[in-house]
Amino acid sequence: MPKRHSPRSARVGDEIQRELMTLLREEVKDPRVGKVTVTHVDVTPDMSHAKVLVTDLAGREHAAETVAALGRAAGFLRSELAHRLSLYTVPQLSFVYDDSIESGLALSRLIDQAVAEDRKRET
Repeated sequence: MPKRHSPRSARVGDEIQRELMTLLREEVKDPRVGKVTVTHVDVTPDMSHAKVLVTDLAGREHAAETVAALGRAAGFLRSELAHRLSLYTVPQLSFVYDDSIESGLALSRLIDQAVAEDRKRET
Protein backbone atom coordinates (compact mmCIF):
# COMPACT_ATOMS: atom_id res chain seq x y z
CA MET A 1 0.00 0.00 0.00
CA PRO A 2 1.41 3.41 -0.93
CA LYS A 3 2.44 5.72 1.88
CA ARG A 4 0.40 8.83 2.48
CA HIS A 5 2.12 12.04 1.54
CA SER A 6 1.04 15.62 1.15
CA PRO A 7 -1.99 16.46 -0.98
CA ARG A 8 0.37 18.14 -3.45
CA SER A 9 2.50 15.03 -3.97
CA ALA A 10 -0.71 13.01 -4.44
CA ARG A 11 -1.93 15.53 -7.04
CA VAL A 12 1.42 15.47 -8.84
CA GLY A 13 1.35 11.67 -8.77
CA ASP A 14 -2.10 11.67 -10.37
CA GLU A 15 -0.94 14.10 -13.08
CA ILE A 16 2.16 12.03 -13.79
CA GLN A 17 0.06 8.85 -13.98
CA ARG A 18 -2.34 10.44 -16.47
CA GLU A 19 0.45 11.83 -18.66
CA LEU A 20 2.50 8.63 -18.54
CA MET A 21 -0.49 6.63 -19.78
CA THR A 22 -0.83 9.02 -22.71
CA LEU A 23 2.90 8.92 -23.46
CA LEU A 24 3.06 5.13 -23.29
CA ARG A 25 0.07 4.83 -25.60
CA GLU A 26 1.07 7.49 -28.14
CA GLU A 27 4.81 8.17 -28.01
CA VAL A 28 6.74 5.08 -26.90
CA LYS A 29 7.33 2.77 -29.85
CA ASP A 30 8.82 -0.17 -27.92
CA PRO A 31 6.45 -3.15 -28.38
CA ARG A 32 7.35 -4.50 -24.92
CA VAL A 33 5.49 -1.61 -23.28
CA GLY A 34 2.45 -1.68 -25.55
CA LYS A 35 0.12 -3.34 -23.05
CA VAL A 36 1.30 -1.58 -19.89
CA THR A 37 -1.07 0.10 -17.45
CA VAL A 38 0.16 2.58 -14.85
CA THR A 39 -1.72 1.66 -11.67
CA HIS A 40 -0.25 4.21 -9.25
CA VAL A 41 2.48 6.84 -8.97
CA ASP A 42 3.95 7.47 -5.53
CA VAL A 43 5.85 10.78 -5.40
CA THR A 44 8.20 11.58 -2.52
CA PRO A 45 7.34 14.70 -0.47
CA ASP A 46 10.32 16.60 -1.90
CA MET A 47 9.18 15.73 -5.46
CA SER A 48 12.59 14.30 -6.36
CA HIS A 49 11.54 10.70 -7.05
CA ALA A 50 8.44 8.94 -8.29
CA LYS A 51 7.83 5.21 -7.98
CA VAL A 52 5.62 4.17 -10.89
CA LEU A 53 3.64 0.96 -10.35
CA VAL A 54 2.75 -0.81 -13.59
CA THR A 55 0.95 -3.94 -14.71
CA ASP A 56 1.28 -5.70 -18.03
CA LEU A 57 -1.58 -7.42 -19.81
CA ALA A 58 0.99 -9.90 -21.13
CA GLY A 59 1.26 -11.21 -17.56
CA ARG A 60 3.74 -11.67 -14.78
CA GLU A 61 6.11 -13.75 -16.93
CA HIS A 62 6.97 -10.62 -18.94
CA ALA A 63 7.26 -8.32 -15.92
CA ALA A 64 11.07 -8.13 -15.74
CA GLU A 65 11.37 -7.43 -19.45
CA THR A 66 8.66 -4.77 -19.30
CA VAL A 67 10.16 -3.00 -16.27
CA ALA A 68 13.61 -3.07 -17.93
CA ALA A 69 12.19 -1.52 -21.12
CA LEU A 70 10.44 1.18 -19.10
CA GLY A 71 13.67 1.84 -17.20
CA ARG A 72 15.46 2.42 -20.50
CA ALA A 73 12.70 4.81 -21.59
CA ALA A 74 12.66 6.69 -18.26
CA GLY A 75 14.84 9.56 -19.50
CA PHE A 76 12.65 10.12 -22.55
CA LEU A 77 9.48 9.89 -20.46
CA ARG A 78 10.84 12.34 -17.89
CA SER A 79 11.78 14.89 -20.56
CA GLU A 80 8.32 14.57 -22.14
CA LEU A 81 6.71 15.03 -18.73
CA ALA A 82 8.77 18.22 -18.29
CA HIS A 83 7.17 19.61 -21.47
CA ARG A 84 3.65 18.60 -20.47
CA LEU A 85 3.56 19.41 -16.74
CA SER A 86 4.08 22.76 -15.09
CA LEU A 87 6.50 21.58 -12.41
CA TYR A 88 9.71 23.20 -11.26
CA THR A 89 11.41 19.81 -11.22
CA VAL A 90 10.13 16.57 -12.72
CA PRO A 91 10.84 13.61 -10.43
CA GLN A 92 13.22 10.79 -11.35
CA LEU A 93 11.11 7.84 -12.46
CA SER A 94 11.58 4.30 -11.21
CA PHE A 95 9.29 1.55 -12.47
CA VAL A 96 8.06 -1.37 -10.35
CA TYR A 97 5.80 -4.22 -11.40
CA ASP A 98 2.51 -4.17 -9.48
CA ASP A 99 1.18 -7.67 -8.91
CA SER A 100 -1.66 -6.60 -6.60
CA ILE A 101 -4.29 -7.15 -9.30
CA GLU A 102 -3.06 -10.68 -10.00
CA SER A 103 -2.84 -11.39 -6.27
CA GLY A 104 -6.38 -10.12 -5.80
CA LEU A 105 -7.66 -12.33 -8.61
CA ALA A 106 -5.89 -15.37 -7.13
CA LEU A 107 -7.42 -14.62 -3.72
CA SER A 108 -10.85 -14.21 -5.29
CA ARG A 109 -10.47 -17.58 -7.03
CA LEU A 110 -9.56 -19.22 -3.72
CA ILE A 111 -12.61 -17.72 -2.04
CA ASP A 112 -14.86 -18.88 -4.90
CA GLN A 113 -13.34 -22.35 -4.66
CA ALA A 114 -13.93 -22.51 -0.89
CA VAL A 115 -17.54 -21.37 -1.31
CA ALA A 116 -18.13 -23.99 -4.02
CA GLU A 117 -16.67 -26.72 -1.79
CA ASP A 118 -18.91 -25.63 1.10
CA ARG A 119 -21.97 -25.77 -1.14
CA LYS A 120 -20.96 -29.22 -2.35
CA ARG A 121 -20.67 -30.47 1.24
CA GLU A 122 -24.09 -29.06 2.15
CA THR A 123 -25.85 -30.99 -0.60
